[in-house]
Amino acid sequence: MHTDIFKSYEPNDKSSLIPLLQEVQSIYGYLPESALQEVANFVGMPLSRVYGVATFYNQFRLAPLGENIIRVCRGTACHVKNSANILLALENALNIKAGGTTRDRKFSIEVVNCIGACSIAPVMTINDEYYGRITVKDIPNIVKKYSKASKAKEASITPEVGLV
Repeated sequence: MHTDIFKSYEPNDKSSLIPLLQEVQSIYGYLPESALQEVANFVGMPLSRVYGVATFYNQFRLAPLGENIIRVCRGTACHVKNSANILLALENALNIKAGGTTRDRKFSIEVVNCIGACSIAPVMTINDEYYGRITVKDIPNIVKKYSKASKAKEASITPEVGLV
């Protein structure tokens, strides 16, 4: 782990736990177990207590996010326009639940309270792209678009051969 993140904090200072967890997550994108142990040792707390804090706050993730982050709005306007069905269709198409990441790490699904695009409800985003007025029928094609993009990106990466 980047040990220089500890430089700004005093050892055994329990009040630095949350800022340290935020820094670790900003570096890795999630909280690896090894980093949780190092933070626990640094602040002088049992790993179970640090884990308890990390799981209490939904800002923290214990697993890395997928390459494509799908955020489904469940705000009032989207709720009224059946965003629950959009979420269910995504969960079924990707075979994961909200808050999860596919095994191949291509997709993660997150539920958000409001995306701020109520006029095009129901709405979801994939990475930075907005999809508004979507229906359950739209989900397979949208997922397929990102699956193809991931495969094309993998095909363009050729491994170095013959390096000694």
